[in-house]
Amino acid sequence: MTISCVPPQLYSDAKNSRDECLREREELLAANEKITVENNELKSELEIAREARKRIEEGGMSNARELQLLKEKYETLSRRNEELQRTYQAAISGSDTETRNLMDKLDGTRKDLYQKEDELNRLQIKLEQEREELTGLKMELDKNNTRLIELQRVIEERDKQAEALRQKISSALTGFENQGLTIKKENGKVYVSLEEKLLFPSGSTEVNPQGKIALGKLAGVLEQNRNINIMIEGHTDDVPVKPGSSYRDNWDLSVQRATSIIRILLDGGKIDPKRLTAAGRGEFIPVDPAKTENARQKNRRTEIILEPNLDEVFELLGKD
Repeated sequence: MTISCVPPQLYSDAKNSRDECLREREELLAANEKITVENNELKSELEIAREARKRIEEGGMSNARELQLLKEKYETLSRRNEELQRTYQAAISGSDTETRNLMDKLDGTRKDLYQKEDELNRLQIKLEQEREELTGLKMELDKNNTRLIELQRVIEERDKQAEALRQKISSALTGFENQGLTIKKENGKVYVSLEEKLLFPSGSTEVNPQGKIALGKLAGVLEQNRNINIMIEGHTDDVPVKPGSSYRDNWDLSVQRATSIIRILLDGGKIDPKRLTAAGRGEFIPVDPAKTENARQKNRRTEIILEPNLDEVFELLGKD
């Protein structure tokens, strides 16, 4: 084990880097949560619009049937009116009493007819308003459908990119799987996990030669895939650092290990540093919580988390 004193300035820089990495990680998590919430909200709005359209269409069918019935009544009343007029003309020469009765019936029929005409006009206006509302709802529904389809397309494309990246990394790091390397794709991200024995001597932040070879091959893949954000997470076991060590605690050790790996990935200057984030997780996210040496060995690891850039997704969510 190599133990050395850390200059105050180096320690301060490492602490500031850690804080900045933690802040950027929180922003990434918040952004991912925002995508999930807004995607769910968009689906909910789509379902509500569909239900509203269904109700309006059902109401429109009911109004159309009522309109037809009113038209039939109107035509019946019109025929009755014509018959009464003919009867009236025929009865002009009859008694005054019969004539007044016919006149009263004629007036009543006319009033009923006018009332039905007014009711018919109101129903026609209402039906037209509902048609306009339905047209607006259909337009909004089509708009939301288009956004949802585009969003799903982008997410599927990002997932395909992540799978292609996983395959490239697996091919580049062939031969390291049995030496403490695992690669998996989950939730649209690629996780490259390297155990301590592949990268570091115990308690050290200096990457060993074998680890540098593996990281060099990984860097070659990342150089060719520029639309990928890179998070380096250092993890330790739950054994406290020894008194007198150059590291304050496991937080410090995990951050410095993550920083050491970033420096190796940047060696040669072909990866944009803006894509890289270093984070130390200490002993607090173990893969095996057992208090055994085998479990602690698994927990002493570095995880390189690769995520496709989500700027296009954010742009879609921001559209009106």
